[in-house]
Amino acid sequence: MSLLIIGGTGTLGRQIVRRALDEGHSVRCMVRSQKRAAFLKEWGAELVWGDLCEPDSLPPVLEGITAVIDAATTRATDSSNIQKVDWYGKVSVIQAVEAAGIKRYIFCSILDAQDHREVPLMEIKHCTELFLKESQLQYTILQLSGFLQGLIGQYAIPILENQTVWVTGEAAPIAYMDTQDIARFAVRSLSLKDTIHRSFPVVGLRAWGGYEIIRLCERLTSKEAKVSRMPIGILRAVRNFAGFFAWGVNLSDRLAFTEVLTSGKSLTADMSQTYQVYGIESGEITTLESYLQDYFSRIMKKLKEIEFQQEKLREKQKNKNKSFWY
Repeated sequence: MSLLIIGGTGTLGRQIVRRALDEGHSVRCMVRSQKRAAFLKEWGAELVWGDLCEPDSLPPVLEGITAVIDAATTRATDSSNIQKVDWYGKVSVIQAVEAAGIKRYIFCSILDAQDHREVPLMEIKHCTELFLKESQLQYTILQLSGFLQGLIGQYAIPILENQTVWVTGEAAPIAYMDTQDIARFAVRSLSLKDTIHRSFPVVGLRAWGGYEIIRLCERLTSKEAKVSRMPIGILRAVRNFAGFFAWGVNLSDRLAFTEVLTSGKSLTADMSQTYQVYGIESGEITTLESYLQDYFSRIMKKLKEIEFQQEKLREKQKNKNKSFWY
């Protein structure tokens, strides 16, 4: 199958590219920067310039494509705002895909988006889901929560480096999932007729709160975390302040996610039907414990290797100094 993957350089998108290539698909990635996406070309993907915000760039990207997997979303640091990329851009893509006669479209959305329409990104994801359902495409919608990969910078690295870990005590637990597992569901959707015109939650095995993750990291590293609590009120104030400036609009929209965290409802879902349709067992899904254990094991091994090399250099320098004096 000839696939177009949108958002291929992102945390999730790159795993979808890797999975699709490993399963023998022909993969094309729509990119704005060939340099930034060079690693995808090294893997075997074709890179074609295209921009969601420039509809005229889309038809050439879609030539010869049989299915689309859309894993793109605006980053907080992007110059284009969420509405321009995640709404108008996605509408342009969907319309271009229909015009090209392509039927299959896999869309990565957010879990419970319909329940949090006060959050700009979730409102847009929900509206995109509705737009897809009204189209002629054979869509599949994957409703995601958090990524395990995001916990490394938020918890693991600060604890290893004795830096402060910031948490919001009121935050609702989230069922984080490994992006490699999500990629498996996304690519498998292409070969399963039972996924057409349907939406599926794709989330981790259980929901984890911030303090639970910290305690797990402490146990795995034998280090005590420096924890500071960030009141939700401060995050809201930062969001309101950032919203006054053009450079802060995306940041402000992202911080609106605090409303989800304070809703009191865990960001998780029953995956039994998803597992059944996709033919995947829950035991095949990466747990948070095993993911962090693997990460810390690799880091600790690397640190020991660095320490060993430094000790050898010190010993070499010491012997050199002795020979100089004698």
